[in-house]
Amino acid sequence: VLGLLVWTLIAGTEYFLYPAFGWVMFVAVFYWVLTVFFLIIYMTMTYTRIPQVPWTTVGLCFNGSAFVLYLIAAIVDASSVTKELDSHNYNSWAASSFFAFLVTSCYAGNTYFSFISWRSRTLQ
Repeated sequence: VLGLLVWTLIAGTEYFLYPAFGWVMFVAVFYWVLTVFFLIIYMTMTYTRIPQVPWTTVGLCFNGSAFVLYLIAAIVDASSVTKELDSHNYNSWAASSFFAFLVTSCYAGNTYFSFISWRSRTLQ
């Protein structure tokens, strides 16, 4: 939900005039789609039908890459927010920056728990 807020807040503005917001949009939409994809896989328990895939490693790689790229995107988003004549863009960009950092912290926590799961799986 937070990732959805990030890209909808940016998509409602003239983000295409600023290349930095294009990067933030790419990261936000890409990881939102992948997160929904993995959510469907876990909710339907499809991962039990494909035991050849090391799901703990996949989860760790996904969450780790999402954390790193979202951190970069959140920093780019926050540093690109400028007060312009149109306050709608400023407010939307500031809110998207806030939510981008929230999403980053969620992925950081998820990365930590994925690492704990991966480490316990590899020690067995």
